[in-house]
Amino acid sequence: AQMKDILCNLPREPGADKSCVRVGFVTYNNSVHFYNVKACLAQPQMMVVGDTNEMFMPLLDGFLVDPQESEAVIDSLMQQIPQMFAETRETDIILGPVIQAGMEALKAAECSGKLLIFHTSLPTAEAPGKLKNRDDRKLLATEKEKTILNPQNNFYNNLGQDCVAAGCSVDLFVLNNSFIDLATVGQICRLTGGEVFKYTYFQASIDGERLIADIKYNVGRPVVFDAIMRVRTSTGVRPTDFFGHFFMSNTTDMELASIDCDKAVALEIKHDDKLTEEEGVFVQVALLHTSCSGQRRIRLLNLSLKTCSQMADLYRACELDTIVNFFAKQSLYRLRENPPKQVKDSLVNRCAMMLACYRKNCASPSSAGQLILPECMKLLPLYISCLLKSDAVSGGSDMTIDDRAFVMYAVNIMDIPNSVVYFYPRLIPLHDIDVDSSDIPLPIRCSAEKLRDDGIYLLDNGIHMFLWFGAGLAPDWVQAVFGVPTSAQINTDDTKLPDLDTPLSQRIRELIALIRLERHRFMRLTLVRQRDKMEMLMKHFLVEDRGTDGTASYVDFLCHMHKEIRSILS
Repeated sequence: AQMKDILCNLPREPGADKSCVRVGFVTYNNSVHFYNVKACLAQPQMMVVGDTNEMFMPLLDGFLVDPQESEAVIDSLMQQIPQMFAETRETDIILGPVIQAGMEALKAAECSGKLLIFHTSLPTAEAPGKLKNRDDRKLLATEKEKTILNPQNNFYNNLGQDCVAAGCSVDLFVLNNSFIDLATVGQICRLTGGEVFKYTYFQASIDGERLIADIKYNVGRPVVFDAIMRVRTSTGVRPTDFFGHFFMSNTTDMELASIDCDKAVALEIKHDDKLTEEEGVFVQVALLHTSCSGQRRIRLLNLSLKTCSQMADLYRACELDTIVNFFAKQSLYRLRENPPKQVKDSLVNRCAMMLACYRKNCASPSSAGQLILPECMKLLPLYISCLLKSDAVSGGSDMTIDDRAFVMYAVNIMDIPNSVVYFYPRLIPLHDIDVDSSDIPLPIRCSAEKLRDDGIYLLDNGIHMFLWFGAGLAPDWVQAVFGVPTSAQINTDDTKLPDLDTPLSQRIRELIALIRLERHRFMRLTLVRQRDKMEMLMKHFLVEDRGTDGTASYVDFLCHMHKEIRSILS
């Protein structure tokens, strides 16, 4: 039934009755099993390729099918797979050959497409793509962290480039209980325009809903395949650096085996010649791609920009959220080559230089000694402080190497709205919520001093969602939403709220659903009772406070920034 729902969701052209996308199924452990699900068959047929060193496609007719025509055979396959492998005890599994198999299938069908791969452990079987266990989280946040955040060999990078050439994109759904080396295997997603989803210690009763929601959304969103993106500019400026999930075989073209509505790429455009206010600057993004119906198309985005000769005009037109998104992607790129301290110092220095330049050229001289910030950049120090503290940039040995690699991949493709809430989470008070409204209540500042003992707050950063409640939360509120008399009786192991027939319960559940709709990942709800052990984890995301690892609070960082600016100016 779940698979039927997922396949009903396949992308289609606007106005089309049905999707043109075809689907195929493969399972694997230390060999690869292909399934013939041709509509005319009474039962699915399995073909096994055991020689994983020479991967080939054993099945042409009946592998990629129309899911509506083959509905009954696919249904039968879904029921048989759990029984077929119930007694399987292989612990050494492969990964590289199954990606090669998917790529070969698309090549044989002469079409582009996407692989959704569900993987559970480090590929240690004797086969292409075999990896060593190098789990040493003590290296995170040290000078040596790049040794574990870069891939341990080039196999998945090379395979990624082969996939791009074949128009084959890869999304990896990782359901691991131990180290899986995402820094290495995730390269396949980074190079093909794909994405990583992660469900550590997966339990169907807790994470099943999240997995199904993520697959449904992933499969159904607008997507194009086998794309080449080129950015052209008018004389005087040129694109120099590119950040995101794609492959570049030259200095101008971003090659994306697929790109969807949630992926963002960042690029730096440098000023290298004379510009005039009369002529301005023009930027054109051209995306040559294959639509989900198989048509080759081109999409053009044209942007006309003004130039100015006054520094104040430049600061007045700054787009802070975009600056932060760009700095984040650029910093992650630099972390793969440079020590973390160097990357962080560079961020602080650039922030100070930008603000010192404003102070020197745009602020009135009478304000000597004060911290003067441009209107559009008032929050730059706050966001730089959040960026420096974030798990993507600073995650240390209190997280796993795979968790760190996962958030780095996630930030690498984030669009602006998602990066804003990732670096500065949204903290919403719920104790005074209006049950008759359908709006999301206004968020408050992300600090522990804003949490009241008699309050309840929802925190979301696009990846995690916490519901924190104080020890003094009103019993009638607790009864209406949790169905128990006191907050001490709330079961914090629950990942969803009980379905109670009260206006307050309905309003809170609708609000959580509304917030989830804004994100392209399904966020699991974690309940946190005041002064419980989980509170430490949730407080890690209260970014205005001093970090649990000793990083500066926002107020302290602001003072440091003021000192840096004064030192630059003197």
